[in-house]
Amino acid sequence: MALLENKVAFVSGGGSGIGRAVAEAYAREGAKVVLSDINVEHGEETVKIIKDSGGEAFFVKGDSSTASDNKRMVEVTVSKYGRLDIACNNAGMGGPAKPTGEYEPDAWDRVIALNLSGVFYACRYQLEQMEKNGGGSIVNIASIHGQVAAPNSPAYTASKHGVVGLTKNIAAEYALKNIRCNAVGPGYIETASLKDNLTQNLMDAVEAKAPMNRLGTAQEVADLVVFLSSEKSSFTTGSYIIADGGYTAI
Repeated sequence: MALLENKVAFVSGGGSGIGRAVAEAYAREGAKVVLSDINVEHGEETVKIIKDSGGEAFFVKGDSSTASDNKRMVEVTVSKYGRLDIACNNAGMGGPAKPTGEYEPDAWDRVIALNLSGVFYACRYQLEQMEKNGGGSIVNIASIHGQVAAPNSPAYTASKHGVVGLTKNIAAEYALKNIRCNAVGPGYIETASLKDNLTQNLMDAVEAKAPMNRLGTAQEVADLVVFLSSEKSSFTTGSYIIADGGYTAI
């Protein structure tokens, strides 16, 4: 039997990168998948990939930085499939590269709104529904920069540290309600977004900082997310698990 057979799963930022890999992995493991993205074309492409492989998926356009859209995305999921068992809150952004003393307040607000407030909004309404179900599992996508600094990215670093703290709080609050909450901290993952924002020299430097001497893949992160979403990790909650090729080990 597939790990997520008969489960209903939600993924934000499911149109590309790690979010797409998670949505595909959920579907392969038997879940009915609802995915959101701000980019309709990318989101619908993910749905097509899943359906072409024999899975079941549904797309809803949504802005994960707003409370109203997060509430609506849960409502759409329940309207479509009747429940919500699993959520992966993946949508996020990097923001501009500037030191803290030069960082524009409006840029700070945009990054915090999506990366931290957006995760809180998502969890707020997902938890409400999971209580009605009698349980569930939430996986929040943080970053290695939920533990270590990302110089010239103060908002990103602060937001991802915040996601880790929020995750632990939820885990403590809902452990007796059969709801687990964990965070994953990807290192540098080979995605279109990373390639668009780093020069080849920087990519090479990032690879060299990890003992494995390579970038990770979105599929490697997705496999960890599936484990944390499934009953294989039934005694794991409040954890922050890093997948970075050893980047933060040295």
